[in-house]
Amino acid sequence: MPPRYRYEEIADDILQRIRAGEFLPGSRLPSRRELTAHYDVTEPVIDRAMQILRIKEITETLPGVGVFVRDEPGR
Repeated sequence: MPPRYRYEEIADDILQRIRAGEFLPGSRLPSRRELTAHYDVTEPVIDRAMQILRIKEITETLPGVGVFVRDEPGR
């Protein structure tokens, strides 16, 4: 199995946290600053992880407001 990029691992971790109920549908995810501190990475790494979740329709971004878990993640 090829090595995984850190942003992929973070996206998967956030998705698992959503599935576990830590972040409920409609709730706001932690800020970019909080996520960079939690995962000990740079902002571009968090941005890539958020991009993956957005493409998979797990989250939606409201510019200037935050990133939210979709009401029906992945549907």
